[in-house]
Amino acid sequence: MFVSNSMTEEVVSIDKDADIFEAKEKMDQNRIRHLPVIGKDNYVVGIITDRDIRSVLPSIVLHDSDKLEEREKLSKFKIKDVMTKNPVTVSILHTIQDALLIIQKAKVGACPVVDDKNRLKGIISVRDLLRAFVNVLGIGEPGTLLCIIVEEKIGQLKKIVDAITEENISFGSVLVARYWDEGKRAVFPYLLTQNVGPVKRKLEKMGHTLLDPMDWYMDQLPKKKNDEKT
Repeated sequence: MFVSNSMTEEVVSIDKDADIFEAKEKMDQNRIRHLPVIGKDNYVVGIITDRDIRSVLPSIVLHDSDKLEEREKLSKFKIKDVMTKNPVTVSILHTIQDALLIIQKAKVGACPVVDDKNRLKGIISVRDLLRAFVNVLGIGEPGTLLCIIVEEKIGQLKKIVDAITEENISFGSVLVARYWDEGKRAVFPYLLTQNVGPVKRKLEKMGHTLLDPMDWYMDQLPKKKNDEKT
């Protein structure tokens, strides 16, 4: 799935020469936390967040309309003075997997989506990505997630899928992840049923190890140095 299918197309943006009060007003009115900053020809030159605005505007100014003198002084701050210049962007041709990795690496909440000339085409946020993955994985429907540990051999996934479909159970999705024991993988089928007892017993008879998905995750969390000493 491409970013263009999941991004917000009607982007609220702001000019680099606008003042910070205009940025705050736009964010409040549209209930957003990120504003791409654009220059000539819709070219992305920066991004400003609600955190940037809070760092500049004292809370007393935000709430006390009598502080006109202070407001006038602060209105001289322009977006270009407080924005993040040359922000991390996502190409309109990227996939949602690409966008997830970019946002995770940059540690940001949203990225402008641009074309090959860096012109603004949309914005994609962590919330947009969560919604996209919910749709892709089919977990919006009631179901049950299993965790099956299998040997890393060709054909193992097909055997699992065949065993489950023989029970007339539909799939929401299937994920395959690395497992920490060499030569093994963790398979996570999301099954569109709550009655998984029979299929779990069947998979165990086939020689597979089934884990609680959360146990698998918690067991693999990196240990802190203090924990290793105890």
